Order: sequence, then C-alpha cells, then structure tokens
Amino acid sequence: MLSPDLDLLCRGAVDVLPGDELRKRIETGRPLRVKAGFDPTAPDLHLGHAVVLTKLRQFQDQGHEVIFLIGDFTGLIGDPTGKSVTRPALTPEEVASNAQTYKSQVFKILDPEQTRVEFNSRWMNACSAADLIKLAAQHTVARMLEREDFHKRYTSGKPIAIHEFLYPLIQGYDSVHLRADVELGGTDQKFNLLVGRHLQELAGQVPQVVITMPLLEGMDGVHKMSKSLGNYIGISEAPQEMFGKIMSISDDLMWRYYELLSLRTTTDITNLRQQAVEGRNPRDIKVELALEITSRFHGDRAARIAQEGFAAQFSRRGVPQDIPLVQVVIDEARASLSHVLKAANLAASTSEARRAIAQNAVRVDDVRIEDVETTLQAGKRYLIQSGKRKFSFVDLEKRN
Repeated sequence: MLSPDLDLLCRGAVDVLPGDELRKRIETGRPLRVKAGFDPTAPDLHLGHAVVLTKLRQFQDQGHEVIFLIGDFTGLIGDPTGKSVTRPALTPEEVASNAQTYKSQVFKILDPEQTRVEFNSRWMNACSAADLIKLAAQHTVARMLEREDFHKRYTSGKPIAIHEFLYPLIQGYDSVHLRADVELGGTDQKFNLLVGRHLQELAGQVPQVVITMPLLEGMDGVHKMSKSLGNYIGISEAPQEMFGKIMSISDDLMWRYYELLSLRTTTDITNLRQQAVEGRNPRDIKVELALEITSRFHGDRAARIAQEGFAAQFSRRGVPQDIPLVQVVIDEARASLSHVLKAANLAASTSEARRAIAQNAVRVDDVRIEDVETTLQAGKRYLIQSGKRKFSFVDLEKRN
C-alpha cells in the first residue's frame, strides 16, 4: 500500500516535468517504475552522486519500484554531458570493475531487497547495426545541437564525434526498454531525460516523468562536488574522515545537504531550522547531519565512535566550539600559506606568518606545517591554527 508524500518526493528537485503528472500517477495507487542510470566511469562514488540515490530511496520507501541502471554499454561511449572535448572511452575491463564497485556502494543507500539492478549492455549488446540506424533515425542533428554543450562545441569549431550523438539516444532507449514511469538525473542530464520521453512517445508508451536534481556543491560551498577539485566527501571514506568533513561545511551549506541528502521528513528539517532561529547552536544541528550520513554508510556504532573521536580531537587541542569562517580570494590556483594567514587575519603580516611557520606554530587540517614555502590549493576549505588560540576555517577561492 503506497503512502504518498509528494512533498518529500519533490523536495530539492529543480524540475518535475510535466507539471502535475507525478501527482496524477501517484494517485492511481500503482507503484511506479523509477529509473536512474549511472555510468561506471570511476571506481568511487561521493555524496554528489548520493543526491539522486537518496531521491531513489525516498521513492523506494513509499513503495515504488526502483531500477538502478548501470550504464556499462553507455560507459564505453563516454557521457558527453558538460564536456568541451570528446571523452576517451573506457576499456570493457575498467567498466566491469567500476560497475562491481558501484553495486557494493549504492546498497548503503538503497534497500538491496527492493532494488532492481540492470545493466544496459543486456539489451544494447543484442542490438544489430540496423537497430542502431533505426534508433538514430528517431532524432535530428538540429535537435541534438540544441543541447548546450553540443551547441557550444559546434559554434566554437570544436569537434563532435558521431558516436557522442548516440549517447542521449541510447539513454532514452533504456527508458523505452524498461518502460520507465519516472527517470531521475542531475540538471546536466535534462536533455537526455527528455529524449527518453520523446522515444517512449514514438514507441507508443506513456512518456516518463522527468525529475532533475541539482548538482551538490562540495565542501567549499561554491563548486560542484568533484574529486578533481578536492572538495568531495567519498562514500567509502573512513567514518572519522567523513564525519569531520561534514562538520567542516558552512552553516548555510548544511541546510543544502539536509535538503538533498537527509532521509528525514521535511517537517523534521523545518523544525531544525526553527531551532536555529531560536538560538540553538548550528554546530549541534550539523552533528545530527554528520551522524545521519556517517551512519548510513558505516553504521550507527562507527558513526558514534567518529563523533566521539571528533569531539576528543578538538577537546585535546583546545579548539573553540565556534570557529569563524573566512573566505580568501586569490588570483591563481594556489597561494602561499603565509599569504593566506595574513588574509585570514591569523597573522598581522606575511613576514609574521612566515616566522610562525618556521617556529612550528601553524597547523593546517591538524597537520603541523614546517616548510615556510608551503602553498594551498584554491577550491578547498582548510582548518588553520596559528599559535595556541587563533583558529579559522578558510574557504580558499580563485577569482573568476
């Protein structure tokens, strides 16, 4: 028996298309087939990937059929979404290895007993050349060039390989084959999801509802969570590392993480916001978030141990409960630690900062710094200590 909570299913979504269709389908009482696809292009997932997985879990908890689709066939093409150049294709061995890692990670969010796992190679490997030509005939080059990244590459003279046009068509055909009622994806996937609706309509099916989710900001609160930027929180990271990273995000970003990653009800989160307005320390509310997320991936006991370790670490070092957050903007990708110390008001001058470093009085993320020539990378948040009593979280950003 479904217990529909439309507000929860739409929470955090950027698009729910078409407008009122999701409500109408839920009101029929029939469990919906809800699909989300992931190409196994990297071995590890992070909390940015978990946004869509969390939404899948919310559908699952309301009795709908969740299909976790591993794009082992499309992974061989390489998703061109957001790319300014053609992506290098992965080998079949790399795709297969990453796919197995994905399966072990996603079940920390999804219920394995209620999740249907599919690989799109199962039906795509059976397609003949004639089948692919028939599929390609169902879309035009003009429509493909409406896609923002393709349009930019075409108008700037950058090459677009023919096989890249096949990617959204095959993703759309996955929806036809699976007869999806709903497909989830990031906002960067909107074009591909709408291709699925188009192909389903041509196949005589009721087109799927499209739900796009925002791309989660990393710990810096500015850029999309990404391994390459170093602002990510990995699903497989050690419990204490995960807990500490969540505790390092800003108070404003905390609410974004609650909205997109928490399985708590909307009412619960609204109540937490009200508690903050009434004077509750946001740090304590952040502890609840860190506990929930760390518990999801490592279990309650590991999360509690991580919390105790975090508290003990700060207690031993005499770190204050409320550490100020400072944003430092730099012109290059890296900046000297001495410059950052001065800009963050942790030293009166760069020469004073260099003396403090030389005297072993500076720590970055609890690591004592001894080299006065140390530099820090933009796009990350650092916990910096200068002397015994000066602490600051520093968001180091590169000027646009």
